[in-house]
Amino acid sequence: MTEQDEQFMRRAIAIAQEGIDSNVGGPFGAVVVKDGRIIGEGCNQVTSDNDPTSHAEIIAIRRACQALGSFQLEGCTLYTSCEPCPMCLGAIYWARPEKVYFAGTRDDAADAGFDDDMIYEEIGKNVEDRRLPIVNLLRAEAQALFENWKSKPDKIEY
Repeated sequence: MTEQDEQFMRRAIAIAQEGIDSNVGGPFGAVVVKDGRIIGEGCNQVTSDNDPTSHAEIIAIRRACQALGSFQLEGCTLYTSCEPCPMCLGAIYWARPEKVYFAGTRDDAADAGFDDDMIYEEIGKNVEDRRLPIVNLLRAEAQALFENWKSKPDKIEY
């Protein structure tokens, strides 16, 4: 870790505090950096947007991708004030940054009332064993979509 890494993490933490102070959401902030410059940042806005996906990392990734004109964060680093939740972790993997730094842990978040452990546990279960009923329906029709995708000559792979 470098002094510059600490500066970017402090910015993520400051954004989280700004979110707390303005009451837009929970205590989370994130920044995406490329070539030593912040290209996207965000704070949690779940309650102000009435959107459970408005997490800091998701917002920062969206803004960074828009700035890059790309759906991937090649050559980027993500700094987040807390260990990413399962949703954000999935988005981070899809975005493919080079590295992720986090400050607080998911245990710290759980202590503040943000307990992601249930979701982590649910992901590890078979679909039929999860709390939320999740039912497979019309699989053959969906498989046809994947066949269409596989045979599409001009697809943009990701």
